[in-house]
Amino acid sequence: MVVSNIVVEKIMTGLLKNWLAKGPSSQQLISFNHHDIVTGSAFTAQVAALHLQLSQTPAKRWLLACDSSDLFAVGLCAGLLAGKQLILPANTQSGSLSLLTHEFDGVISDMPLCEGKAFFPLKKELANNTLPWPQSEQLGSLLLFTSGSSGQPKAIEKTIAQLDAEVTVLESTFATHLPQCSVIATVSHQHIYGLLFKILWPLAASRPFLSDLVEYPETLTYYTNLFPNLCLISSPAQLSRLPDALEHQPQMRSPSLVFSSGGPLSFQAANDISHCYGKPPIEVYGSTETGGIAYRRQSVENQAWRTFASHQIHQDQQDGALLLKSPYLDTSQWLKCDDKISLTGDGEFQLLGRLDRIVKIEEKRLSLAQMEDLLVAHPFVAEAVLAVLEQPRTLLGAAVVLSPLGQEQLEAEGKLAINNQLKAHLLTQFERVTLPKRWRYPAGLPSDNQGKHLLSHILELFEHD
Repeated sequence: MVVSNIVVEKIMTGLLKNWLAKGPSSQQLISFNHHDIVTGSAFTAQVAALHLQLSQTPAKRWLLACDSSDLFAVGLCAGLLAGKQLILPANTQSGSLSLLTHEFDGVISDMPLCEGKAFFPLKKELANNTLPWPQSEQLGSLLLFTSGSSGQPKAIEKTIAQLDAEVTVLESTFATHLPQCSVIATVSHQHIYGLLFKILWPLAASRPFLSDLVEYPETLTYYTNLFPNLCLISSPAQLSRLPDALEHQPQMRSPSLVFSSGGPLSFQAANDISHCYGKPPIEVYGSTETGGIAYRRQSVENQAWRTFASHQIHQDQQDGALLLKSPYLDTSQWLKCDDKISLTGDGEFQLLGRLDRIVKIEEKRLSLAQMEDLLVAHPFVAEAVLAVLEQPRTLLGAAVVLSPLGQEQLEAEGKLAINNQLKAHLLTQFERVTLPKRWRYPAGLPSDNQGKHLLSHILELFEHD
């Protein structure tokens, strides 16, 4: 059953803005883990202390990165209240940060990430002050980076007005399914999905969140048994593996609600989760640029997506692309998205695939062009083409024409050594889970008369081991 869409004449606004203006009550439970809790009073002390530091420096742009969600939230609130622009990197690999160096003046983190930049540390120690929650005349903004079609990281600015609109719509749509829930997540808050669902929405709606990232099924089961009401924020790749870890058995204690985003969840995985937890996850479809667009809860295969009540959609008549109007955007014009759709009813549609070379591997959005450019920059590589392989699961294959130096190394050290050296090179900008799993080193790449690589022939390179 698809979650019912709450139709309202005018979507209420102000949930996040109001919370940022007032701050938490002293007794609001902000976050928790297995050995610690953070109350509103402690959170206020930490935010006020960092806000004081930030207010005394003219530096406007600050990189914010921290694994611990409670400390990340301190940096987030302090920076926004100080009117700063906060830059959220997708990861903290040295190569990725070097691409963003010109975007920020200082770093807010639990560890120094960039030499030569101002650094304000995020620490667990309680701030020894009695300062009140900071007041702000002008709130700051966020800058996130996503893979652009050109292959270079694309900056996406998010204002508080945009984030407030999304948090408010989420609450109006799903609040009835979240009775006094605590929130835990298997996804990072450095990306828009985790940022909204694990940090901003819980803060604004007074729902405590787990400060740690849930990395193992045993940890998830521990918290599920500990809390009577739990909201799980996860992804298709993680949820697809979860039933195996639960031995495909119905669980005595299950999350009240499971959210999934980052890509469509297979119908089989939705059914398996439903068998273990009593109901399928609510999937949310969207992107960094657009925020959430639609949602579904699969009861039949290829279940249509239902647009949020505050949005309007159309289909482009030429290429079938999704056209969107949304209060989350900085424009009132129609935005053309990179997904092809088929309209199935009023405010409902099915996804028919991507129209660009941006792909998702393990729910990590990446540009094939960017990864290919990085491969070609290695002295061992003359040409490189990446292909998405669908069997036995979605992964990347790399077809690489080696340079004379690379060919010498291949003959001297073997294929595995070359694989590992190229992977190490890619790790300067990409996360390990996104790296190619299968490698081919042909003498040349098949192409047509226009010199364009033929994907069907590239895929044939991976048909045999």
